[in-house]
Amino acid sequence: MELSPRAAELTSLLESRISNFYTNFQVDEIGRVVSVGDGIARVYGLNEIQAGEMVEFASGVKGIALNLENENVGIVVFGSDT
Repeated sequence: MELSPRAAELTSLLESRISNFYTNFQVDEIGRVVSVGDGIARVYGLNEIQAGEMVEFASGVKGIALNLENENVGIVVFGSDT
C-alpha cells in the first residue's frame, strides 16, 4: 500500500520525533527498592514521582510508577524482577 505524499511526510516526522523522545532525560531522584514480587517493585524515596512516570532501575530494567502511597511507590517492572 502506497502512502500519499502528505501521509509519508507525517510518518517521517512522527518517526523522527519518536526516535528522539527518550534521548533527553535526566535523573531527578534515586530511591531504594524495599521489595519485589509478582512484577511489582515497592520503592522508597521517590517523593516527587508522578503516576505513569517511567523509571529505570540500576540493572537497566525499566518500569512505570502506578501506585503512589505515602511511604513507597508501586512500580510495574518491564522485564525480569530478579
